[in-house]
Amino acid sequence: MTVTLHVCTTCRSGEVLEESAPRPGALLHAALTEAGAPEGVQIVAVECLSACSQGASVALSAPGKWSYVYGRLTSDDSADILAGAAAYAATADGLVPWRERPVIFRKQSLARIPPMEQPK
Repeated sequence: MTVTLHVCTTCRSGEVLEESAPRPGALLHAALTEAGAPEGVQIVAVECLSACSQGASVALSAPGKWSYVYGRLTSDDSADILAGAAAYAATADGLVPWRERPVIFRKQSLARIPPMEQPK
């Protein structure tokens, strides 16, 4: 099953930027793409995750798994984001044990969303 790492590319991280200036979210997407997705993870650019006041943000989702939204991220967090995505991909339900999550995922979680299909 493929996990999707959604990256908001329009995020300004609360900064006032000239229209032509690169967006922090786009810089994060570029850093993640350059580093390369872990096995079973695809990196997908999205135009908005509606977490504008929380800086650059990403979301992890997969069919039948809990989804997560994380914020206050920068391109410097790329390695931890990809490690967290790999840990998420390795789970059956999206619930990575607390101590196995990168610190940024423990401290910068904005939302946890239940799977559309609940296990029976």
